[in-house]
Formats: sequence, structure tokens, C-alpha cells
Amino acid sequence: MAKAAAMLVLVALVAAAMATGGAAQCNAGNLAVCASPIVSGTPPSKTCCNNLKSQRGCFCQFAHNRAYSSYINSPNARKTLVSCGVPVPKC
Repeated sequence: MAKAAAMLVLVALVAAAMATGGAAQCNAGNLAVCASPIVSGTPPSKTCCNNLKSQRGCFCQFAHNRAYSSYINSPNARKTLVSCGVPVPKC
């Protein structure tokens, strides 16, 4: 139940980020397909990995944003990055 609630919060935050616009390159909404792996540790999809790779330069920006930091800095997020072959950023 807690995982489902956390996923709903993540999806809501991503939707809010998409609605507010932001930088054209950095779009947290692109990471919505990664909600399940980041929240629950399930294996990431190919789409998730591709989106992580496209947003790679934005991870530190997301990590410093209160709305996303707990997800971006979580062990499951790191696990997802490693699984996708994306280097874990040092912010």
C-alpha cells in the first residue's frame, strides 16, 4: 500500500512538472515510465532506460529539487541507473 501511495505521489509530481513547463531539455515527466523501478525496485523497461539516458544531464537538477530528491537519491533509483547502464551522477 505504501509503495502504491509513493508511486501515486511520484506520478503526481511528474505531472505537475510537465504542466509547469521548465527547461526543454530537462523534463522530469520523461521519467514517469521509471516510476515502478524507482519506487519498488522492479526491472526497468527499455523505454525507461532510454528516457534515463536522455535525461542524464538533468539528474543533479532533479536531485536538488525537493519534489524529486527522495526518489532520485533512493537506492532503487541508483539500482535502476546501473541496470540501464547509466552512470550514477555525483552531484
